[in-house]
Amino acid sequence: MSLKMPGIPQSSRKETPTRFFSTHPSRADHFTESVIREMTRLSIKHHAINLAQGFPDFPCPVELKTAACSAINDDYNQYAITWGEQNLREALATRVKDYNGMTFDPETEITVTCGSTEAMMTSMLALIQPGDEVIVPEPFYENYGPDAQISGAVPQYVQFKDDLSIDEEVWKSAFTKKTRAIILNSPNNPTGKVLSREELSFIADLCIDHDVIAITDEIYEHILYDGRKHVSIGSLDGMRDRTITIGSFSKTYSVTGWRVGYALAGREITERLRKIHDFLTVGAPAPLQHACIAALWLPESYYHDLAQEYDRKRRILFDGLRNAGFTCRLPEGAYYIFADISDFSMTDTELAHHLVEKGGVAAVPGSSFYHEGGETKLRFTFSKKDETLTEACRRLEALDI
Repeated sequence: MSLKMPGIPQSSRKETPTRFFSTHPSRADHFTESVIREMTRLSIKHHAINLAQGFPDFPCPVELKTAACSAINDDYNQYAITWGEQNLREALATRVKDYNGMTFDPETEITVTCGSTEAMMTSMLALIQPGDEVIVPEPFYENYGPDAQISGAVPQYVQFKDDLSIDEEVWKSAFTKKTRAIILNSPNNPTGKVLSREELSFIADLCIDHDVIAITDEIYEHILYDGRKHVSIGSLDGMRDRTITIGSFSKTYSVTGWRVGYALAGREITERLRKIHDFLTVGAPAPLQHACIAALWLPESYYHDLAQEYDRKRRILFDGLRNAGFTCRLPEGAYYIFADISDFSMTDTELAHHLVEKGGVAAVPGSSFYHEGGETKLRFTFSKKDETLTEACRRLEALDI
């Protein structure tokens, strides 16, 4: 099974295409399936430890399981209002005001979605006219390229420096008269970079000067290390009504399979978001929306403990990767390590296959996170039990690469 990078056209195949699709091409022809999810399938096939896909192998908080069961038993099993259960939107408004420093009207400015994935796609469809340019900083989460293409946007990729800092002149040149939006992700997947207030202020100034909307994916906002603080670009001066802030319950509360996320935006943008969301998915699962209210009632100690637990896990994997010969740095946030494999004699795809087939550990080829390049990187997740990570490290260290 070969791996291809999302967002890049597939090469021609030997078999003759059907007449319909040779005459009527599809938008789906311009990108491939998710490499991350493909690596999960390979992990299952080879009975490997899955450090490719970012989901926990440990349980979510018992309060959420209890709340979900109660919601189902109490017959919250029919459609909620399409843009989200009112009590959940009100609880989100309170949490976002306290943590992110932003005030939103739950009636007109908060939309509950089927995960952050739908929130991002809905945002793109609500904003983009075919031919608009969207700036995508790279490395990026693999969905963003296909999201731009599905919406009809022209992605303009701008790279971070090797040390993950911003080259201001390069970023300035990426903004043009055609630029409609920029996609941000902090803490970042795959690198773990956390954008500082100074960096966000620089980006905000560019957005204001060029009349650009920031679509910001902040699903790892509570997973931070070494005293770093999360800053929402929408909280900065001049950005409230030109930002869509995307969040999710998946990562913070270890419920990636629930598919409950949200989009926060000013009234004018939200009106457009809700139209797309309504016809795209109708609404997120009603009983799980009720259960997510319980998540927002958890004490502040929960978030402190969450960061501490992931700090311990990142150090277990970091030490194991270093001992196995990988070059890597400790991430500032999120729960991934983006390792350098330049010292090995294989490309990212070759090494990913070798690890999963011979070593029993799955990782994601780095090229999945770039429109071009990335062959010297692999992404590993540490969103696993300590014993899972310890065993994965043992297998990596024992493998002759």
